[in-house]
Amino acid sequence: MEQPQRGIRAVYTDSTVTVYQAYSPEIGLPAVREGRFPALWKRDRMTWIKPSFLWMMYRCGWGAKEGQEVVLAVEISRDGFDWALRNACLSSYARGVHADRATWQRQLKRAPARVQWDPERDLRLQPLPYRSLQLGLSGEAARRYADEWTVAIRGVTPLAHEIQALVRSGDLDSADRLLPQEHAYPVEDACLAHLRG
Repeated sequence: MEQPQRGIRAVYTDSTVTVYQAYSPEIGLPAVREGRFPALWKRDRMTWIKPSFLWMMYRCGWGAKEGQEVVLAVEISRDGFDWALRNACLSSYARGVHADRATWQRQLKRAPARVQWDPERDLRLQPLPYRSLQLGLSGEAARRYADEWTVAIRGVTPLAHEIQALVRSGDLDSADRLLPQEHAYPVEDACLAHLRG
């Protein structure tokens, strides 16, 4: 099935959507243990969440990059995720979406969330011809993400390592069967119109 050029694919339920992040053990391990982000997690900094498991694997090197050794699957409320999308601004200027560069800069400064569309990845972490959502949260959005929207946090580092080992051995079919089953996330076109870029 052909993928839309820019689309949100995710694991989701009626009330939640799963996003991925990777942290150092100092943050990641307490987050898994307690099911919430520890005090060490900075609520005043931009944090990027990714609904795509394979894009997260590309970003964190299957959990091998320094400071990204603990891969988290963070289940958040769909209401919160949708709020972030509605209140987001593209992270770069897009002609036709923004009236002009100055308007975009003003919107970006005010927006509590930012969107980037980066090439989706395959099992070998090579770019695919369509893009996946990266959602940056700051200010109010980051605080709400950590303190209101988060429903559960699971550690998925062992899963990442298992899939990587299968990919390295050439067993792509087995690796593919272990991937989280992501589907097109149902969101109204009006909710994404200002983020198409």
